[in-house]
Amino acid sequence: MARVLSLYRSLSLHRPLCVWGLAVRRMSLEQRAQKVFAAAVEGVQPDVVVRRSLQRSGDCLLVDGCSFTLRHNLHLVGFGKAVLGMASEAERILGDHIVRGVISVPVGIQEALRNHGKGHMLLGANSRIEVLEGARHNLPDADARRAADRIRQIATELTESDILLVLISGGGSALLPSPIPPISLEEKQEVTRKLAGAGATIQELNTVRRALSQLKGGGLAHCAHPAKVVALVLSDVIGDPLDLIASGPTVPFEAGPEEVWQVLERYRLNDSLPASVKEVLGQAKLRPGKEEMGEEVEESRVLNVVIGSNGIALQSAGRCARELGLRPIVLSPAVCGNVRSVANLYGLLARFGCATVDPPAEWAQQILQLGPEVGVESWDLYRAMRVLREGHDEGWGVTCLMAGGEPTVELIGMGRGGRNQELALRVGLELGGERPLQDTVFLSGGTDGQDGPTDAAGAVTDGGLQEEAHSQGLDSSNFLLNNDSYSFFSRLSSGRRLLLPGLTGTNVMDVHLLLLPTSSTHPRQ
Repeated sequence: MARVLSLYRSLSLHRPLCVWGLAVRRMSLEQRAQKVFAAAVEGVQPDVVVRRSLQRSGDCLLVDGCSFTLRHNLHLVGFGKAVLGMASEAERILGDHIVRGVISVPVGIQEALRNHGKGHMLLGANSRIEVLEGARHNLPDADARRAADRIRQIATELTESDILLVLISGGGSALLPSPIPPISLEEKQEVTRKLAGAGATIQELNTVRRALSQLKGGGLAHCAHPAKVVALVLSDVIGDPLDLIASGPTVPFEAGPEEVWQVLERYRLNDSLPASVKEVLGQAKLRPGKEEMGEEVEESRVLNVVIGSNGIALQSAGRCARELGLRPIVLSPAVCGNVRSVANLYGLLARFGCATVDPPAEWAQQILQLGPEVGVESWDLYRAMRVLREGHDEGWGVTCLMAGGEPTVELIGMGRGGRNQELALRVGLELGGERPLQDTVFLSGGTDGQDGPTDAAGAVTDGGLQEEAHSQGLDSSNFLLNNDSYSFFSRLSSGRRLLLPGLTGTNVMDVHLLLLPTSSTHPRQ
């Protein structure tokens, strides 16, 4: 929360720019929203965040205030959807000291990056880092298992004078499968599938996955003892919990078998477990804890640093918004919950902020009641509402309310789309109605450039969406019932509202932008 507050203070408490360039003045709010989103994505590009985090002076490496001596003793491993770009930049900075490396990445990502003009994220022909592709369809497979075995081999062969640089990003869990023997990969996958199908949370899934893995839950750091371990993390999890991102391979796992059994019993799976899983869970300790590991978990030996996150993306978005003459306000980087509730919240905030007279007290009450449902703290909502009203008095033409996170969609149909496109559609409808907020713009986009099984990252909408759809014979409610937001936006005005940045090479969840004119351009609400 302190970080969110510091972002707000750094982005919100300044007067608007007095002079804009002519090009900026001519940009529509939709164009500005797309520029701000692009800046958010650029701020968390893999090469950008690595370059910002690794400071080198000769043979001295400085990371997050910690110093490491380079003596041709650096070994590199990585796993995740964004580690290609991270590894490429790390090799550019530290390549003369890298002995060897292995990174585990999704199937086809090298070709995809090349086709999307992201060749700078690829490793050179003479790289000392081996690239292994696996986890087709984001599921652990034999190829990912082989990559995990190679990573484990490198870690176990290190000495006290070595440094293991670990690059971690979203998708890393599926790319680092290494079940504890005698559990097979298929048996571990089956347990995970049953848990997910029963409705287990991501925290519960990770509790079980870490317990059955040799490398997750601090297992990789344990294998690397006595070498120093430096983990650079690009977070795709709300709140940036190091133990959950890629299931925490460099973070000690404290849970005992009893906690894992509780999760399995909660979903009535304990009786159907394979004999190998029961054998592993029957052990008194699943992995050495802090007391047993001793020096292994001291900060002097294992350093975990979050170098890219949704909050950092919002910082970059805020700087761009200010350059475009918008007043930036960070609401929260932790928005979650059903897209219906999230859309309702943004609709209420839009009407609250655009009202030309003091809004009714019940609007504020409704906003505060929705907060817990969507992961937004009450004090964040109080602050946002106060600043939105102040915008009318401080000369700002447009306020840019920024948020991020990862809402969820209830799948009831067979259509195509993703949470960002469905959220944009629902917010557009919230902004319409009898008193449409015609000039209010909303954008929702996935920072990885992919929203569900589509080529779009999300969509941009406004208060005129409903009227526009009606004039083109499109019934938005039918598309929503079929979870078919992609088809809706593809057919609406020839797909003009779709957000199509292409594969970005990074992933820090989603970015939401609500652009609110605070002048008299709106009718009285």
